[in-house]
Amino acid sequence: MISVGLLGTGRIGRIHGFNVASSARAKLVSVADFVTESANEFAQVVGAQVQSSGDILNDPSIDAVIICTSTDTHADIIEAAAKAGKAVFCEKPVDLDAQRIKHCLKVVESAGIPLMIGFNQRFDPEFSSLKSRVDAGEIGDIEIITIFSRDPAPPPLSYIERSGGLFRDMMIHDLDMARFLLGEEPTEVHAVGSAIIDPAIGMAGDVDTAAVLLKTASGKICQISNSRRSTYGYDQRVEIHGSRGMLRVNNIPTSFVDRFDANGITKTRYIEAFTERYARSYRNILEQFLSCLEDGVPMTPSITDGLHAQILADAATISSQTGMTQTICGRVAV
Repeated sequence: MISVGLLGTGRIGRIHGFNVASSARAKLVSVADFVTESANEFAQVVGAQVQSSGDILNDPSIDAVIICTSTDTHADIIEAAAKAGKAVFCEKPVDLDAQRIKHCLKVVESAGIPLMIGFNQRFDPEFSSLKSRVDAGEIGDIEIITIFSRDPAPPPLSYIERSGGLFRDMMIHDLDMARFLLGEEPTEVHAVGSAIIDPAIGMAGDVDTAAVLLKTASGKICQISNSRRSTYGYDQRVEIHGSRGMLRVNNIPTSFVDRFDANGITKTRYIEAFTERYARSYRNILEQFLSCLEDGVPMTPSITDGLHAQILADAATISSQTGMTQTICGRVAV
């Protein structure tokens, strides 16, 4: 039984906390949050104790920590956990600064601790199947990938102002998915973005509608479409076109029952919330984390994956602001 401490009991922290509490292989021992009421309420629900973050990191009975605090604290907590010898699962992104992530990577490597980054979409059953079938050669060589990610509505402006921007916050999942599916690193990034849903988002220095083109050294292309507004529900689709065919993952409806009558065919709306759409992926990524700990095998997605996704997000941000294609050379945008 793996003993786990949870840092952060907000929305995403509670998802991971409930999954730990319901796992047959782990026990949620302690939780921490700077909002004491939140920590106390959640601890009572899952039967855990409340400790400070520092006490959790220094508790020898805790094997692993799950970091779901604000992004600006991730790297510092990872480094403290590494020095304490804890295994770490950290929500994305590691940090909004690629240089800070590189420093954190060195600390993790020096400590030799297991670390997984929470790119949960890799563990969605549909996307995982898509990857397996592409790797098996079902559609030949990849030529172009199209990724759609559109939220039902923008988050609060207070969140936008500290998120690091759409490319670093929302699209970073799609950038990681692009790397995951392409099987090779993008070398060119071109992005455009607009604030056309809510002018206040533009006033805050961000965009709410964006598109990115990625190109690899071998010529594979990936196009990503993001929007903070989708009037028809949570839009999460991926299409991969190859030399011998195409594979596609469509949206998941709230019901698979269609109505047929004199007015035509009526289908239900798509799932509205990411917590529902990706519920299985969150359970799967936790189980993968626990399996890696039990078997002593390297963890993926790793902090290096987090670094590469951040570099792409940074390049997309710069490209959208300058109108210039960014070239990725190794781990540095030229």
